[in-house]
Amino acid sequence: MNTLEDALNYPWGTALPRAGAAMNLAPGVGWLRMGLPFALDHINLWLLRDEIDGRSGWTVVDTCVDRPESRAQWEQVIASGLEGLPVLRVLATHMHPDHLGLAHWLCDRFDAKLWISMSDYLMARLAVNLQDSFGGRATADFFEIHGVTDAQVLDAVVEREDYYATMVPKVPTQYHRLQDAQALTIGHRRWRCISGFGHSPEHMALFCDDPDLPQPILISGDMVLPRISTNISVYESEPDGNPLQLFLNSLEKFLPLPANTLVLPSHGRPFTGLHERLRQLRAHHDERLAEVMQACKADAQRAIDIVGVMFKRRLDVHQTTFALGEAMAHLNLLWHAGRLKRWANAQGVLHFAPV
Repeated sequence: MNTLEDALNYPWGTALPRAGAAMNLAPGVGWLRMGLPFALDHINLWLLRDEIDGRSGWTVVDTCVDRPESRAQWEQVIASGLEGLPVLRVLATHMHPDHLGLAHWLCDRFDAKLWISMSDYLMARLAVNLQDSFGGRATADFFEIHGVTDAQVLDAVVEREDYYATMVPKVPTQYHRLQDAQALTIGHRRWRCISGFGHSPEHMALFCDDPDLPQPILISGDMVLPRISTNISVYESEPDGNPLQLFLNSLEKFLPLPANTLVLPSHGRPFTGLHERLRQLRAHHDERLAEVMQACKADAQRAIDIVGVMFKRRLDVHQTTFALGEAMAHLNLLWHAGRLKRWANAQGVLHFAPV
């Protein structure tokens, strides 16, 4: 455990849910954990006891990617972890594959509706139907503009032109829209939606301080994670975007929550110490921004150069794509803030230097 984690509290220690089974965290609140085929090898899913139109059942928060192993784990949960009750609705914090991948399968199986923000719903529908979404030639060209010359990386990006659809093959054709500050009744409890930006188009976290809970609960999705920092990337579809500033602004919305809030993150373990973690995340990005600024003062930098500044470890191709997006996000924040200027050289490659 690193020093940052030492400042947080993990009420259940190192305990984890068993595969295909839910771990009870509070009355009517269950924790599922499913495997992912990435370096980030798991996602946390949440079961909330619910009742809709007189029917008892569950609201599922997030779903895992669509692959045989994930469906098999869900089959175990359905067989023995739902107390014989159906899934009444599927709520996705956002549109990324590990959160939305199996929404269509669960919705079809239980005749349940999908609940998600409009921005993430529409982006998911678009991503499923666009071949070059999150990969393909357009993304490779975008990477080249930012200095990538590694043929292995570029070829891998070109080859994954249907990257999103391999993990989210289908998105339900109907949905219920979630909006910031919306009060959502799940069972007998009221949950408040908290929107976040920068990681996805319109991420939704859920907060509940119902008096029958042992303590307030925040289902934070990917907005607040205990061990790692959330990936914030610039994409070819919005090359001049400023997602890191949007993300940092969004973190401010969690500061008014009570100090004893139990945070249920999408990755890592449930923890308390929300305000300390928010401080850590802000400090982390401030440190990275200072490093980027210092590197640009020493010499004009491309985004691929900044990857080496921000990430000291060896990265595989998959990790390099995320790291490049992060590097762009930090450069774009400093550029939008007027601290860096940018220009393209004769080959069209973007460089950044102090104003």
